[in-house]
Amino acid sequence: MIGFLRGKVAYVALDNCLLDVNGVGYRVFVAGNTQNKLRIGEEIQLFTYLSVREDAMQLFGFISQEEYHIFLQLLSVSGIGPKVALGIIGNITPAKLCQAIQNKQASVLTKLPGIGKKSAERMIVELKDKLFFVKTDNEVIDEPGSLFAASPVGEDALSEANAALVSLGFPQQQVTPVLEMLANTAGEADVQTLIKLALKELSGR
Repeated sequence: MIGFLRGKVAYVALDNCLLDVNGVGYRVFVAGNTQNKLRIGEEIQLFTYLSVREDAMQLFGFISQEEYHIFLQLLSVSGIGPKVALGIIGNITPAKLCQAIQNKQASVLTKLPGIGKKSAERMIVELKDKLFFVKTDNEVIDEPGSLFAASPVGEDALSEANAALVSLGFPQQQVTPVLEMLANTAGEADVQTLIKLALKELSGR
């Protein structure tokens, strides 16, 4: 599994880019919000997901671990494939998607590409216990209840630690209370320290 690629952007197309990694060009499919951040000749790091089918192998790339985590959760929903999941990520931020699912706002979800009423209902039912509010890029969340609100630990560090722990296979419902506890007891810990402390807590559960 390719976890991430770091290289120079060699080419940008409508829904993908070519990333030059030490002379090897990787074609990576990206969402519109990621595409807007790509500049030919500039170096960038993309977290990647490899989709393997009988007729094709495709790489999908994401600017942040949060987007990567959301992508994986979307793939777990019946009827949502990589292209639809990528389209969703390109049209709504992780925080607003989590908010819509937690608040059961099917009307918000049906505005996303490839999502009809039934798909929106499945997303709410299958993801309401997996996705929680994520605050990124200084985004303001309309509803109260941000997972790590008013904590002494930086929210960016908590969000990155959350994404890393989930990617390691720990269920979100186990990760959440541990990070909420560390948010108030770990001082100004960095991401690596948070992950180490969380792993100690989770290994005892």
